[in-house]
Amino acid sequence: MRHNKKFNHLSRTASHRNAMLANMAISLIMHKRITTTLAKAKALKKYVEPMITRSKEDTTNSRRVVFRNLQNKFAVTELFKEVSAKVADRPGGYTRIIKLGSRQGDAASICFIELVDYDENMAKTNKPVAKKTRRAGKKATAKVEETVVEAPKAEEAKTEEAPKAE
Repeated sequence: MRHNKKFNHLSRTASHRNAMLANMAISLIMHKRITTTLAKAKALKKYVEPMITRSKEDTTNSRRVVFRNLQNKFAVTELFKEVSAKVADRPGGYTRIIKLGSRQGDAASICFIELVDYDENMAKTNKPVAKKTRRAGKKATAKVEETVVEAPKAEEAKTEEAPKAE
């Protein structure tokens, strides 16, 4: 029976697993996104999210607790200065796992894990929408003509400069 076995051992000894998760956490904090297998990403999520929560309160004790796990002062500084400022208003769920498919060599599920607030592509900011008009007025057609007239001049300037450089 599998009672009270809450984490994946990842087929490693405890010391190897702790070192691997610490290295992956450092890479995630420094680079904001890493690519790994799905099992390692899920284990890393459980490992790094409590540290990010701890970093919201910048005290000596919380820095010592995080440093005990990471053993990298640059990653701890990055976590407490930049990452904690970005996730200050978020109540949890600081990482996102996106599946990429399977690896060709051993068919392992590959994914990337990233810090949610650092991905600009998936940010939910509303982009300003251009106002649509039903018909073009004189101003719109004048702008189109100006760009058509200016474009050949720029190309001529480039062709003139090229022979002089030779």
